[in-house]
Amino acid sequence: MKKFFGVLHYVKGYWRFAIWNIIFNILSVLFSLFSFAMLIPFLKILFSDNPAELEGIVRSGEPVFGFSTDKIVATINYFLAKGAVDYGKINVLFWICIFVIVTIFLKNLFRYFAMFFLAPIRNGVIRDLRNKLFDKTLNLPLSYYSEERKGDIMSRMTADVQEIEWSIMQSLEMIFREPLTIAIYMILMLVVSAKLTIIALVLLPVTALLIGSIGKSLKRSASSGKAKMGILLSMMEETLGGLRIIKGFNAEKNVSGKFQKENQLYTNISIKMYRKVDLASPLSEFLGVSVLVVILFLGGEMVLSNKSMDGALLIFYLVMFYQLLTPAKSFTTAYYSVQKGLASSERIDSILNAEIKIQDASDPKSISKFEKEIEYRNVSFAYREAELGWVLKNINLKIEKGKTIALVGQSGSGKTTLADMLPRFYDPTEGEILIDGTVIKDAKIKDVRSLMGIVTQESILFNDTVYNNIAFGIENVTEQQVIEAAKIANAHEFISQMPEAYQTNIGDRGSKLSGGQRQRISIARAVLKNPPVLILDEATSALDTESERLVQDALNKLMKNRTSLVIAHRLSTIQHADEIIVMQKGEIIERGTHTTLLAQNGTYRKLNDMQSFV
Repeated sequence: MKKFFGVLHYVKGYWRFAIWNIIFNILSVLFSLFSFAMLIPFLKILFSDNPAELEGIVRSGEPVFGFSTDKIVATINYFLAKGAVDYGKINVLFWICIFVIVTIFLKNLFRYFAMFFLAPIRNGVIRDLRNKLFDKTLNLPLSYYSEERKGDIMSRMTADVQEIEWSIMQSLEMIFREPLTIAIYMILMLVVSAKLTIIALVLLPVTALLIGSIGKSLKRSASSGKAKMGILLSMMEETLGGLRIIKGFNAEKNVSGKFQKENQLYTNISIKMYRKVDLASPLSEFLGVSVLVVILFLGGEMVLSNKSMDGALLIFYLVMFYQLLTPAKSFTTAYYSVQKGLASSERIDSILNAEIKIQDASDPKSISKFEKEIEYRNVSFAYREAELGWVLKNINLKIEKGKTIALVGQSGSGKTTLADMLPRFYDPTEGEILIDGTVIKDAKIKDVRSLMGIVTQESILFNDTVYNNIAFGIENVTEQQVIEAAKIANAHEFISQMPEAYQTNIGDRGSKLSGGQRQRISIARAVLKNPPVLILDEATSALDTESERLVQDALNKLMKNRTSLVIAHRLSTIQHADEIIVMQKGEIIERGTHTTLLAQNGTYRKLNDMQSFV
């Protein structure tokens, strides 16, 4: 149950509600003792056909009250007999019925109040867990997501969190109330008959061990089920993103077959899991009744053979024990549910406990502006430290303020990785990157990224309005500023023709726009941010000729008077760069201007000739 109490760590902010929950649970349990069934042994006095028996109890006088079983029973019997003699049996029965109704009403009222104060705990804990999980996903480095399925992460943030809400949080009431109920009944049973209670305490752990072993098996099945659900969500996410290719290659049957196979495996696991869950209640009831029968036999022997126990007390004891079975069964059901939920808890913990390697230093420096140069100094990088082969090897590069530096080379040569290290999406495995002489690892991440604007090959837009996409991440922006940024990006004209202009929703990932339109909105976003440093990652490579011309014109306006790091496949777009860096297998093999590199007749010249030929 260690993991369970780990989840309960979030309850610490809700102790005020928890205390009230505990108080009302105690009151509810105490009033549950006064049920009609608990009065059965005493009603035999009331329904006695022998008037002399009742008069004899009254004549013997009121017993001295004490906390022993005999004295409590004698006191109750005296007042029942006296009431029957003085006021008649019907009147006494009437007041007993009123007493039972009032006590049951109070029991359920206090139980409701206990649940009333549990509701903000249960839902508040889940809210905090969702918030913490979402914040962690925002702070984890990009390298974490390159190793994980997006669908599996989404499964953990949705299905697994919901599983905790249903299986653990909804079990809080039973987890805390039922042990309390069991403890109070056990104390009362010890008072009535210590011998029978000790026998029960010996037998009950045997049943608990059997139930616990099934619970562990359930947890394993639940873990497998959650993993399979993650695979299913990943397949759905990939299918929705690749429908054009699936339909174009007539691969619907193939994709459907793979999904159905995984879905059947998930179904088989779920069937096993629910069969184990459904076993909880009947198994606990059977084992409980078995123990009750043993107690009945041993108690009956004490009454019939050695007369060491009164028959009425045995009935009273059996009623209490039977009353004990209900909370015991509920606790077993809750335990099974918790085991199922702990599998989800472990999957969520794998995200919450994931190491955030890229974070601020203990005493970070502030960088408010960019004044001189950016320097890559002996930078090498591998995605995993133990991985053989470097993505980047011994890179030395200076980018002076106001200059445009272009990165060219084959796919996989390390261009994008080199650019991604500047805003600290990745940190160098060896070497360091400096801005105006300050190592960026020693600076505040927020300050470093505030200096930069990024335009990527794939336009990253959100399912929101044009206005909000352009103003994304920037506070206190006026509509006029957004319009001016759109004009610079050559986007104002087509935005104005949209149904609601800047307030038009552009759909999921900007699906209502063309590629060129999406890219120009991305550029407008960078223009509005007005950063001193620009990172352009193949911003025109996926566009048609006309869109490329419009986007390139917007980029030229954006790059004016700024420091730019440009990744390009089309060499025609970077011929006027101040320096062109040619990369191959993670190393810089050539560098210079367009003219000097052509004169060298090296790799750059070959790339240029191939594109000219095309």
